[in-house]
Amino acid sequence: MTAKNQLSGRCALFLLLSMSAAMAGVAQAETLQGALAKAYRSNPTLTGARAGQRATDEGVPIQKAAGRPNIGANAQFQELVVRPSNQFLAPHRSANATGSIDVPIYQGGAVRNSVKAAKTRVAAGQADLRGTEASVFSQVVAAYLDVIRDSAVVALNQANVKALEVNLQATGDRFEVGDVTRTDVAQSESRLALARSNLQTAEANLIASRENYIALVGEVPDALQPPPALPGLPATPEAAVQVALADNPDILAARKIREATRYDVRVAKAGVLPTLSAFSQGSYTDYLDKDIAANKQVAVGATLTVPFYQGGRPGAQVRQRQALESQAMEQEIEVERGVIAQTRSAFASWQASLESIQSNQKAVEAANLSLEGVRAENSVGSRTILDILNAEQEAVNAKVQLVTARRNAYVAGFSLLAAMGHAEADDLNLNAGALYDPMVNYDRVKGKWFDWDFDPAPRVQSTRTVDSPAQNANVDPGLAQP
Repeated sequence: MTAKNQLSGRCALFLLLSMSAAMAGVAQAETLQGALAKAYRSNPTLTGARAGQRATDEGVPIQKAAGRPNIGANAQFQELVVRPSNQFLAPHRSANATGSIDVPIYQGGAVRNSVKAAKTRVAAGQADLRGTEASVFSQVVAAYLDVIRDSAVVALNQANVKALEVNLQATGDRFEVGDVTRTDVAQSESRLALARSNLQTAEANLIASRENYIALVGEVPDALQPPPALPGLPATPEAAVQVALADNPDILAARKIREATRYDVRVAKAGVLPTLSAFSQGSYTDYLDKDIAANKQVAVGATLTVPFYQGGRPGAQVRQRQALESQAMEQEIEVERGVIAQTRSAFASWQASLESIQSNQKAVEAANLSLEGVRAENSVGSRTILDILNAEQEAVNAKVQLVTARRNAYVAGFSLLAAMGHAEADDLNLNAGALYDPMVNYDRVKGKWFDWDFDPAPRVQSTRTVDSPAQNANVDPGLAQP
């Protein structure tokens, strides 16, 4: 897939999602774009990941601090309680103040490479944040479609129960006049009981889906609108894999982690190199006695440290970092393999679901025709009550499978976009205000050097759902027509 095609696909995705929001005319109706925007603003997994990335950003100024001057001072007051016999002239009390400045000049490259490793880990963390966005959005899409699917399944089962209740009443009436047998009545009662059991299961599934939606989005699902089409999907699994290898955030994060471990090896190798630092020290001692003059001292100099033997520690540290670099290299391949498998699997699931939709659509049409025919034939005595019950059950099953296939196709398509790295906030044109840019915080903190430069106390960014009402299984009966 060319860059031009990818760009046009993303633009089309922007347009369709925006049109979906603009065309939602039902009061308080929710669109998929709106649900994603709410999750983007207040989902605790996302807001927590952003906080974690801000913590990673601080690794850069922390490593830079090792190459900056270190300034310190201390003060001491001393009261001589018992004077030694050979120091009868020693003052009873004294006050002393000292100050020092240490300036690292050369640290064997440890500081430089530690800063580079920290910067690389910031880039890896930003890629991980992209991956978290895609993961949360995939969960929201699945939860959104689960509510739509389970609402339709409940409506279908409700309609089936009502139809079987009417059928049981009619069968009972015919039994009273001797038109059918007691067996026919028993069969109708059995099917009605099973239908009610299926309805209860469907209602429980719907409640669970709605509660899961609340956990992800933070609000109650209300009149969810059909999702827009998913443009920009690849024509072949090979095309999908090529895009994923270039854009998948998990691969980018693993690559950056591997680069960071290379700098870690260089930091460890600095342990066998000389270090040079400059220093300045001063002290002032006042004996708090008029007869004894104060003592002042100032010294400047440099310290050169040349390690000759450290018990084998540096060699072990270098080998350890090299082993970790080797591990990171293997993990990069592992992540790449996983992404390739995930992309191909999502493509296959998407294609299979599309074919399943067509097959189930035909099954629904055939089941409806069959049910009409069986009812007509029963009216002239050529079909039994059991035949009608079987035909009704087949029609319900076909409709349930159809709405399930539609849900599976959309979720698989979005999962494919996520595996390709094209299911993040920048791709979806979310109506969520300004998007979170992790570079803003990094640029803010990367050059900070003041010891007392603190941030305000953190505040919760996500929303709680404790006040949301417990969900029920009430649905629009019109959903019984998939």
